Amino acid sequence: MKTSLALVAGLSLLGSVAAAPVAYAQQNPAEHLRQIAIETTSVTEHSVEINGETVDYTATAGTLPVWNDEGHPTATLFYTYYQREDVDNRAERPIVYSFNGGPGSASVWMHLAYTGPKVLNLSDEGYPVQPYGVQDNPHSILDVADIVFINPVNTGYSRVLPNKNGEMPSKQQQQDMFFGVNADVQYLAEWMTTFTSRYNRWQSPKFLIGESYGTTRVSGLANALQNRQWMYINGVILVSPTDIGIDRDGPVKDANQLPYFAAAAWYHDALPEDLQSKDLLDVLAEVEDYTFDTYLPALAQGTRLSEQQQDQVATAVARYSGLSKEAVLSNNLAPSTSYFWKELLRDRDRTIGRLDSRYLGIDGRRAGDRPDYNAELSSWLHSFTPAINYYLREELNFITDVKYNMFGPVHPWDRSNNNTGEQLRQAMAANPYLNVLIQAGYFDGATNYFDAKYTMWQLDRSGLMKDRIGFKGYRSGHMMYLRRADLEKSNDDLREFIQQSLPAAGVPAEYK
Repeated sequence: MKTSLALVAGLSLLGSVAAAPVAYAQQNPAEHLRQIAIETTSVTEHSVEINGETVDYTATAGTLPVWNDEGHPTATLFYTYYQREDVDNRAERPIVYSFNGGPGSASVWMHLAYTGPKVLNLSDEGYPVQPYGVQDNPHSILDVADIVFINPVNTGYSRVLPNKNGEMPSKQQQQDMFFGVNADVQYLAEWMTTFTSRYNRWQSPKFLIGESYGTTRVSGLANALQNRQWMYINGVILVSPTDIGIDRDGPVKDANQLPYFAAAAWYHDALPEDLQSKDLLDVLAEVEDYTFDTYLPALAQGTRLSEQQQDQVATAVARYSGLSKEAVLSNNLAPSTSYFWKELLRDRDRTIGRLDSRYLGIDGRRAGDRPDYNAELSSWLHSFTPAINYYLREELNFITDVKYNMFGPVHPWDRSNNNTGEQLRQAMAANPYLNVLIQAGYFDGATNYFDAKYTMWQLDRSGLMKDRIGFKGYRSGHMMYLRRADLEKSNDDLREFIQQSLPAAGVPAEYK
C-alpha cells in the first residue's frame, strides 16, 4: 500500500510510522512554518440577552497590519470586533477601543470578563470553576456601544513581521518600533486609524478604555489620536490605573498605601472591633483623612519626628492596617506592600493576593517578608487561558496554530519620557467633549484605589475640568468585574458614562 508523504508526516506526529523522519525530510520546511496571517477575518453571528433585551451581533476576529512610513507591514495585530446588528444609524453608535496592560498582556482579561458579550464561568465572588469555558454576559455594554478588543504586538496572536528583506528586526529595532511608552502609543494610533477607516467608524462617538498599564496607553493615545490622526475622542476610561507620568514617589507613595491596607485588613476581619463593625466605606473615609492630614506630613518629616510622634503614628498605622505596632516601627512607619501581603495573616498561615487581596495563598514557610507567589494570578491564569483558546477557536472560528500569548515577550520596556498624564490633560483641554472615568477596586494592592484618586486630583490641578473627571470604586480587586455584583455595577457605570458623554445633537464643542 502506498502512503502519501503528507499522510506519513501526519501519522509520524502520532508515532505511528517508523519511516516518518525520512519522509518529512523530503518536504519543504517553509510550508510548515507556524505563523499568523498578516490580514484575515472570521465573521460569526450571535445573540445575547443584556438587561432583559435580546441583542443580535456579529463578531469579527481578525488580523490587520501595522505599516511603517514606507508602507511596509512591520507587524500584524489581532483584534476581536463586536458590532450590534439592529442599528439604523451607525454614525450615532458609539464604539469603544479596549486595551489591557502589562505591558505585554493580551486583551483577554476585559474581553472575557468585563465588557464583552461573553464572560468566564466563575463563582459569584469571581473564583474559577470547572469545566472551564464561557457564558453569556447579561451586563455587557454591547447594548449601547460596539467594542473592539485590541492586542498590541506580541500579545494574543499579534506578532512582529519580517522586514522587506525577509529578515526579522533585531531586538533593539523591535523595541524602538513597539516596546516603550511612546513607541506603543505611536504605532497603535496609526493602527486605530486603519481600523476606523476599514470599518467606517469615523463619524461614530469614540471611547478608549484601558486597564492597568493600559491606562498609560490610552492616556497617551487620547492626545496622539487627536494631534497626529485628527481623531477626536468622547471619553477615556482608566480601569485600575497605574503610573501615567504623574509623580507620586517618596512619602506620597508610602502614605497612599494605607487606605488600601485598611481595606484589605477590613475584608479579612483583621481590624480592631470598633473599625471592623463599620461599613468599609466609612472606614476608608476615616483612613483617607488621616492619610492626608497626618500620615503624609509625618512621613515627609522623616527623622525630624520626635520619638513620641513616631510612636503616635505607629499606633495609628497599626490600627488602620491590621499590622502590629512593632511591625510598623520596624519598617520605619511605612511597611511595603509585599511585606503587608505576607504579614497580615501570618498567624493564620496564609498570604493575601497582590492584584486582589481577597485571594489567599499558602507559602512553604511562615518566615519571610514576601509571599512565594501571587495567589490571584495563579487562579486567573488557569481559568482564562483555556477559556480564550476555546472561545476564539470553537465559537469565533478563528483557527491558527500560533500560540495565544497571555503575556508576550515585550521586555525590556522603555519607560522613559512618560508624560501620558499631561498628554491626557492636554487632550481634554483641546476637546471640550472629552470626559474621563476612573474605576478601581478597593482590594487591589498593585494599583491601589487611593493612588487612582490621587491621580484624579493631580490630573488637572487647575480644577477647571474637574467636573469632567469621575471616580467609581468597587468591593473587589484589580479586575473588579470578576465579582458578580461588581460586574453588573461597573458595566452600569460604563453605560452611564458613555451615554452622558454623548453631546446632544447640535451642541457645539466650545468653552464659554
